[in-house]
Amino acid sequence: MPHHLPPLPHPSRPGRPRHARGLPALGLAALLGSMLLSAPALAQDPANGPERKAQRYLDVQAQSELDIVPDEATLSARLWEKTPAVAQEEDSGDHGQALGEARTRLEQRAAELVRTLEEAGLERDAISAGSLSVQQEMLHRPGTDNEAPTVMVRTRLERPVTLSISDLDSLPTILDALTDAGVNSLDGVSYDLADRDAASDQALTQALQRARQKAELMAETLGVELGEVVSISETNAPVFQPRMMAMRADAAMESGGGAEYRPGAITIDAGVNVRWSLAP
Repeated sequence: MPHHLPPLPHPSRPGRPRHARGLPALGLAALLGSMLLSAPALAQDPANGPERKAQRYLDVQAQSELDIVPDEATLSARLWEKTPAVAQEEDSGDHGQALGEARTRLEQRAAELVRTLEEAGLERDAISAGSLSVQQEMLHRPGTDNEAPTVMVRTRLERPVTLSISDLDSLPTILDALTDAGVNSLDGVSYDLADRDAASDQALTQALQRARQKAELMAETLGVELGEVVSISETNAPVFQPRMMAMRADAAMESGGGAEYRPGAITIDAGVNVRWSLAP
């Protein structure tokens, strides 16, 4: 009796894998459906998706310039005394007595100056007398009858004086007291502010307000909406520079008690960079 062999699979119809033969049709459809739904979700992931919109920003730079009238001043003056000049060739180097006499005169004048300033209304704590300095000076006395100039030497003893003035209206009176006491040099007045930090903060606040005004104007003009502030930085910190006024002792004496002193204004500059995000 002939044996019947099982039919061979058709070459164009490969057989199903064994693990897929028993899979229900409904389960396969559900698996395919979940794969199709998850693909758009991944595409819209803000971290990875190609449809993510780039964040837009608005950068604004602003400057402010603040003029403030100073409310205090520092005045610098000097007193000095000199020993008699002697010819260099006759100088023995023994100046002890001459130096002692010059120093005594200088200390007496400095004490008299302090008393005069206190009588003018200045507190003792506002008067600072610097340390004594001693310096040799050389002079050239013109010669006569075709003779060569004679080299002379002398010693100069000096005391600097610094005054802190909190009432600027008293400045003319204090200058009169200095000239009455016979100071040899008035080196000038430096005007300042008692509270520098408050002035610097005001300049910085003004710069930030200017930045916001510019940002709002630009956003309104361009038809965009400002979001949150992203970053803030200073382009330059508030710059503070005391105002100097130079003077000479002889000019102060000539001006008389009716002289008027105008401190002017101190200018403080501040600058900022501010970045806003733009609403989508």
